[in-house]
Amino acid sequence: MDIAKIVGENLKMARKAKGITQKQLANEMHKYQSDYSEYETGRVQLDYEKIIFLCKRLDITPNELFEM
Repeated sequence: MDIAKIVGENLKMARKAKGITQKQLANEMHKYQSDYSEYETGRVQLDYEKIIFLCKRLDITPNELFEM
């Protein structure tokens, strides 16, 4: 499986576990919901700043984000 898809799936699970919507996270990141959705589907890869922000916001580690 593609690493972007693995990260996207882990991101989606962490977000849902916190009860946060894509729209809420997108707003916090100053993005549109449709742009954020591309992270969870693996169409767009995250840069370092987004990884750090999302890990802190979702209370997960980068290792958990990249875990297969």
